[in-house]
Amino acid sequence: MVTTTGTRATLRGNDDCWCGSGKKYKRCHRLQLLHAGTVGPRRDVPSDIARPDYVTTGVPVRATESAVKSADVIERMRVAGRIARDVLAETGAAVAPGVTTDELDRIAHEAHLRHGVYPSPLGYHDFPKSLCTSVNEVICHGIPDDRPLADGDIVNLDVTVFADGVHGDTNATFLVGHVDARSKRLVQVTRECLDRAIGTVRPGAVLSDIGRAIEQHATANGFFVVRAFVGHGIGEVFHGRPQVPHYYDPAARFVLEPGMTFTIEPMITMGSIDPVIWSDGWTAVTADGSRTAQFEHTVLVTDTGVDVLTR
Repeated sequence: MVTTTGTRATLRGNDDCWCGSGKKYKRCHRLQLLHAGTVGPRRDVPSDIARPDYVTTGVPVRATESAVKSADVIERMRVAGRIARDVLAETGAAVAPGVTTDELDRIAHEAHLRHGVYPSPLGYHDFPKSLCTSVNEVICHGIPDDRPLADGDIVNLDVTVFADGVHGDTNATFLVGHVDARSKRLVQVTRECLDRAIGTVRPGAVLSDIGRAIEQHATANGFFVVRAFVGHGIGEVFHGRPQVPHYYDPAARFVLEPGMTFTIEPMITMGSIDPVIWSDGWTAVTADGSRTAQFEHTVLVTDTGVDVLTR
């Protein structure tokens, strides 16, 4: 989901490259920026697997639901969360140099079918694949294609399943082969940002607590928080209330209550936090080509704290 934008630490061509090679950015990773590959055909889903309401037209019929979920919805979300976790683990295990992101999409798609669930991204506002694969400078919403992963890449895999009428959403960033120390640190800090954010969730907390925890940890480690994309409410609706900023916004005073379910999915960069959207209408990359990482869980506010439904 989209909210505001801002700019931080945009790399210029004559700046030292973020990777620590000692070369100028224009002579190093600027030459390695991603280009769109060929996107293969949409994969089929058997007719006996229940579909979300947006699959036919691309546009959700139902756009809102209560922020506080019923006990029935929560129990169904527990199942969806476990399946999403398992699909992500299976797909992530296949990450390796030479594997195309379209092959990862195939693995994820077939894992969904074995579980008897629908891959939520497929057909959502006409997204053409079952998985989002965001490589290196791709912030989010990368479309799987025929580009093979290269040694030294990082790649985020974003899985959402539609099971028994509800969605479960999770993602993680994986290392491809031998990755430079700065990129490893980015991935580690991003994971820590998510963990710290989850640690703030409890009844009576406010949304700004989540963003504060993320931004404090990211900036303390020399990284920056993307503001253009946020976490979101989730349940029977894929994207709903509340929107969850990953940066500190003192105006985000929405109070958390037991029964609320939403995603926390910080996107952390080495440089610019401004996104540039490719012509495919989906792929969002950092304006300066600096690397970015992301981790995501679907969480439930309980009477005493938080339950991570996709852990």
